[in-house]
Amino acid sequence: MFHSRIKNISYAVIASFFAFSLMLYPKAAFESSLKGLTTWWEIVFPSLLPFFIISEILISFGVVRLVGVLLEPFMRPLFNVPGAGGFVWAMGISSGFPAGAKFTARLRQENELTQIEAERLVSFTNCSNPLFILVAISIGFFYNTDLGLLLVAAHYLGNIVVGLVMRFYGKDYRQFPLRNKKHVPNNRLKYALYRMNEVKRRDPRPFGKILGDAVQHSIQTLLMIGGFILLFSVLNRMLAEVNITAFLASVFSAFIGIIGFSQDLSIPFITGLLEITIGSQQVSEVNTPLIHQAIIVSFILAFNGFSVHAQVASILAETDIRFKPFFMARLLHGFVASVLTVLLWKPLYVSQSSGTSVVAAFATHPTISWAESIWDQLLTIGATVTFVSLVIYVLIIWRSLDQTAIRVK
Repeated sequence: MFHSRIKNISYAVIASFFAFSLMLYPKAAFESSLKGLTTWWEIVFPSLLPFFIISEILISFGVVRLVGVLLEPFMRPLFNVPGAGGFVWAMGISSGFPAGAKFTARLRQENELTQIEAERLVSFTNCSNPLFILVAISIGFFYNTDLGLLLVAAHYLGNIVVGLVMRFYGKDYRQFPLRNKKHVPNNRLKYALYRMNEVKRRDPRPFGKILGDAVQHSIQTLLMIGGFILLFSVLNRMLAEVNITAFLASVFSAFIGIIGFSQDLSIPFITGLLEITIGSQQVSEVNTPLIHQAIIVSFILAFNGFSVHAQVASILAETDIRFKPFFMARLLHGFVASVLTVLLWKPLYVSQSSGTSVVAAFATHPTISWAESIWDQLLTIGATVTFVSLVIYVLIIWRSLDQTAIRVK
């Protein structure tokens, strides 16, 4: 009881302080909220919506169950999760955070995962997408295409290491419906098709209803994500205005100085712990050796930032998946990615910059130009996609309300 009261008082004090700072710095609050809203409106919403909708449809038609059966021999020995985790991992990488948490929670709701398996899976599937790392950070912030491969390798190899470590997390009771061998034939593909059809038999909804529900649920999730992005954008600015960020940075600068890094990196690092985009941009603006900047950015990307943590916590709250394993995994990923950045610095950056490595052509590879073109197009049409999608969402809600009213009558 005492602990609960202290917790409630702490939340009340923090919320009151935040409200008071908004009144003291209304211009800064408006500018930061507008920046967060623009990020969500032009980039986050249009880039995540297609993945969310398609994933909902694939789950409804049993495709994820099929993929799970086929990937079980790969995912179970390596990460101690069902084969469906391979689908979550692929979607998490391609669409970025918090997609890994979203799909993990969805599979848990469908009883495709046990609680422990879901906590293992979410620990290494919630990651940044390569487009953001290669284009937004490497090119947009550092103006350095050579840096992209290093950051991508450290980020995703770090994720694999975290997954291998987390396979030993929790007790596996082996009581799971997918492992019932009553209908398991010798042909795995035949069994996978059987399991896929079983999902559709249990869900009689027509395609139109499935599509409408997929759009509705996806946009609801993205609206929640947008709220967190805006909130943490303002919070980050308010902490800077009242010099709390500077105070925390002064404490951290003592440690960062011991390991030989510039103390000017302390404020960008603290900022990045809250929001990765702003923090990474500030790191790129510090006049310090590039390898130090790369290490800090790798940690920030792996940690995800408390803005993403809040999004994940909100998504996981709809299930029995606990947040603590995810948080500990993010810390582990941050340290592993930083170490990998140091280990891979020469083979993946120095060598390719000097043209003496097999990956030296990466910076001029057409894939980079293609990725940059996709990013520019997203910035151009992102706002339009968001607006049209929200209009469709309103129409779906309106129709749903009309149908409910007719049934009541």
